[in-house]
Amino acid sequence: MNVVGHDEWIGARKELLAKEKEFTRARDEVTKRRQALPWEAVVKEYVFDGPGGKETLAALFDGRSQLIVYHFMFDPEDDVGCPVCSFWADNFDPVVLHLEARDVTMIAISRAPFAKIAPYKERMGWSFKWVSSFENDFNYDYDVSFRPEQQDETVFNYETLAPRNPDREGLSVFAQADGGNVFHTYSAYARGIDLVNTAYNYLDLVPKGRDEDGRGPFWVRRHDEY
Repeated sequence: MNVVGHDEWIGARKELLAKEKEFTRARDEVTKRRQALPWEAVVKEYVFDGPGGKETLAALFDGRSQLIVYHFMFDPEDDVGCPVCSFWADNFDPVVLHLEARDVTMIAISRAPFAKIAPYKERMGWSFKWVSSFENDFNYDYDVSFRPEQQDETVFNYETLAPRNPDREGLSVFAQADGGNVFHTYSAYARGIDLVNTAYNYLDLVPKGRDEDGRGPFWVRRHDEY
């Protein structure tokens, strides 16, 4: 803790403001490059199980042209979803309506059967759409699920990390062009998904910050377990 007078505080704050403006401009440039990434066609047919029964990836767009998928860690052998992914998911419901107004559908997809997803979603009180990829290879094809022989290999986050688990966190973005063809436009994993966790963005504003000491979200609990 460094306590100073008002004039010195203003001086320090202005120095930081200059850095924040640099960061904002850099972030805007990264955003433009993200949006300008080339698209790749989705050629495999994926069928998911959800509250309305079986749905294709194209159907999950729900009449909009852009789709954000949060890859929610939920092993088929488990009865509850990952507590850290649950922390992320607590941020989804308030923004869904605004995204839909801008031609974006947002959903979660997990490997767990829908019969396990539904009661956990009810327990958590969430309303965003959440479907199961239990019967297809979607999670494996989009690099968030890993077979046993892969878990100690550097195959996660574009071959920069070993997953260490059968499932990892991430998000993927898809676009649907005229004619119904679906394209993959973006994916992010690990720290790349911090952007969609508004709680973390708030914590970054306060003096203690995330207070994790490089250990990651060790403190996180499901919101009904604190």
